Amino acid sequence: MADWTRQRTWDDVNEGDELDPVEIPITVHRLVVEAGANRDFAQIHHNTEVAQAQGAPEMYANNVFIQGWWERCAREFIGLDGRIRKVGPFRMKIFNVVGETSTTKGRVTRKWEDGGDHLVEIEMWTETPKGVSVGPGPVVVSLPKT
Repeated sequence: MADWTRQRTWDDVNEGDELDPVEIPITVHRLVVEAGANRDFAQIHHNTEVAQAQGAPEMYANNVFIQGWWERCAREFIGLDGRIRKVGPFRMKIFNVVGETSTTKGRVTRKWEDGGDHLVEIEMWTETPKGVSVGPGPVVVSLPKT
C-alpha cells in the first residue's frame, strides 16, 4: 500500500531504482466493472465463449484497464505532487486473462531536466504467470525538486 504522506522528489530518484510492483488479480467482477467504467462493452472482455471464439484462451483485460495498472504503479512511486506526463506506447504480447494475477513493474531508466521540469522516464511492463504480457514501454513523469 502506498504511503501518501511521503512525497518523492526528483533528488530522491536514481537511474536503476525499481518501483514497488502492483498485483491485480483478474476476476470476472473486475472485468465487468471495468467494462462499464470505460464503456468497452466488447464481449471478449467479459464473456468466455465469445473470447474463445475470437482465439483468446479466456476473457481478458482491455488496454484501458492495463493502462490504469501502469498509471497506478507510477502514481504510487511519484506521490501526489508528481505528474504523469506520458504513458506508452505499450504492446500487448499475451492475454491478461480472468483467473490469473497480473503484476505491473517498473524501473527508472532516465532522469533529466528540461526547461525547469524535473523529468524521469520509467520502463514499465506487466507480467502474468506465463511471462511478460504487456511492454516494456515508457512512462514519463515529472517530480518536484527538493
